[in-house]
Amino acid sequence: MCSLRALCSGLPLRPLPENRGRCAGVPHAPVRTPGLSPTEEQLALRNALRYFPPDVQEQLAPEFAQELRLYGHIYMYRFCPNLEMKAYPVEQYPCRTKAAAAIMHMIMNNLDPAVAQVTAGNQGRAGSSGGKFWLTMSYLSQMTEEQTLVMYSGHPLGLFPSSPGAPRLVITNGMVIPNYSSRIEYEKLFAMGVTMYGQMTAGSYCYIGPQGIVHGTVLTVLNAGRRYLGVEDLAGKVFVTSGLGGMSGAQAKAAVIVGCIGVIAEVDGAALRKRYQQGWLMEVTNSLDHCIERLRYNSWPGLFYVGSLVDTDSRLVHELDTTGELLVDLGSDQTSCHNPFNGGYYPVQLGFAEAQSLMASDPAAFKGLVQESLRRHVSAINRLAQGNFFFWDYGNAFLLEAHRAGADVGKPGASKMEFRYPSYVQHIMGDIFSQGFGPFRWVCTSGDPQDLAVTDHLATSVLEEAIAGGVNPAVKLQYMDNIRWIQEAAKHQLVVGSQARILYSDQKGRVAIAVAFNQAIARGEIKAPVVLSRDHHDVSGTDSPFRETSNIHDGSAFCADMAVQNFVGDAFRGATWVALHNGGGVGWGEVINGGFGLVLDGTEEAEQKARMMLSWDVSNGVARRCWSGNRKAYEIICQTMQENSGLVVTLPHEVTDEYMLQQALQA
Repeated sequence: MCSLRALCSGLPLRPLPENRGRCAGVPHAPVRTPGLSPTEEQLALRNALRYFPPDVQEQLAPEFAQELRLYGHIYMYRFCPNLEMKAYPVEQYPCRTKAAAAIMHMIMNNLDPAVAQVTAGNQGRAGSSGGKFWLTMSYLSQMTEEQTLVMYSGHPLGLFPSSPGAPRLVITNGMVIPNYSSRIEYEKLFAMGVTMYGQMTAGSYCYIGPQGIVHGTVLTVLNAGRRYLGVEDLAGKVFVTSGLGGMSGAQAKAAVIVGCIGVIAEVDGAALRKRYQQGWLMEVTNSLDHCIERLRYNSWPGLFYVGSLVDTDSRLVHELDTTGELLVDLGSDQTSCHNPFNGGYYPVQLGFAEAQSLMASDPAAFKGLVQESLRRHVSAINRLAQGNFFFWDYGNAFLLEAHRAGADVGKPGASKMEFRYPSYVQHIMGDIFSQGFGPFRWVCTSGDPQDLAVTDHLATSVLEEAIAGGVNPAVKLQYMDNIRWIQEAAKHQLVVGSQARILYSDQKGRVAIAVAFNQAIARGEIKAPVVLSRDHHDVSGTDSPFRETSNIHDGSAFCADMAVQNFVGDAFRGATWVALHNGGGVGWGEVINGGFGLVLDGTEEAEQKARMMLSWDVSNGVARRCWSGNRKAYEIICQTMQENSGLVVTLPHEVTDEYMLQQALQA
């Protein structure tokens, strides 16, 4: 077995480690078919070998070439460390700075098999090969407070001189020139080892397992009940959706927490078994008859169907047409439909194994079946929606890909960002973002559950004190939802991997929570540094016209200034590390997003950084939404300027005279 000290001492070359091949029993990315030319194949092999001295290249070249042929990418499986991959307590990492140790903790958490279905087993990545991982850990071990590690799409470029106030790590993933940022080009560039799809928090080392999306799904379903059904209590209401994978697995637990009846379809038996072993599934069946019986009598809080959601929705249509009973209230889809032809969405016509085989052997035929399946899926949704059934796009590009497949999702007179059904941002979560609320998170690097319990108590106290001090009703509702969330999260044992928590908070709440944590570290109540972060899916972190910025109506939804400015602004306001990505959530080429990590160590300097950086990290996006005409964002910016003299934003004026506009354009 390898040790952390050995892992941090550089590439093991003499002797080379044993080539154990792919690790059995953990998820792996689907086989890729990049379609490289012979020249490009040589370039891919050359790029992989350049990390190793000439005396070992001859031994490595044949196995790297075989990986390229078998998997469509050189993963360097020989260099996957023979070490239990998990987030070790921060003091165990051999390095020269607290920041470096915290980053190591976060990287290894992302690669923990319990966490890594998104980071390794699906499409998003924390890294691109075993060899690069060894080098990255070595650089971090050497790094001082006057150096910054630069990461180019999984490639550790090196340590460069910087200042103590600068980020210790700067990450970019997938920064491909826009005209070449297509899915076809991505497959080639990834195969050649020169770019990487970091998804969102995977590539910025801030993924914390499904807890984050559990919380987001809880809030989404709660607010969907309020908007569509007019209820606060979802008991007896039926939510039908799909996916039990790395992100979508959250839906099972979220349904239980909000108290509705959840029916989740999943084609991958391994993903389903994983959730069952984690205790997230109440009942599993491969019988649609059994599903219908359970729904008819409202007799179970969570039901999980081994099969396709297309079959599930089609059967619900059959029941509606033959009995007049609409057995479902709310619906969505949380497959990885942003990558539908590489394992993100499986066609209803084939079993799981058969579909995987066809995906590798005949991608064009697989694509045709996926698109036919999408058309059938939408047809069933449309019929159910004629009743009192409400469907939303969960930001996974489902409606976008259905539209591209020729499905009937059009909306008369709509913009190119709008379809027959809304995205969850447009109808459910958009107002929350406009108020500055988003998925704030933290990780206790001690690895001690007691530290997490302390932070839960502190965060709850901060929100309760804010409510007691007086907040507007909309903010109070969000605070109350999040206090409930913290209580439920502890009860349902949602920690997977590192000791982490997530909650939706606004600018004031984030800053106050950060200050409370930092002071508790200084007093010794929390035993080790705490890493603050957030999902990239947040107020300011992501420009994504079919998801996060789908409710931006001034024509700028396809512009990425906000996400890029956020990345840069976080860097010089105190972030310990920053990341900027192409792709994530809705797929490659469809979004620019960024994130950060901020290490709290109990010092006054850390508190100052938190106050400065977290304020910018929220107000940037609220100001942008203010200028797009969002009234709630306008009110939040006005209030923030009153409280902070350093914030100066020229407020937009309303343009309401339609006749004036028409006359001017006709002149």
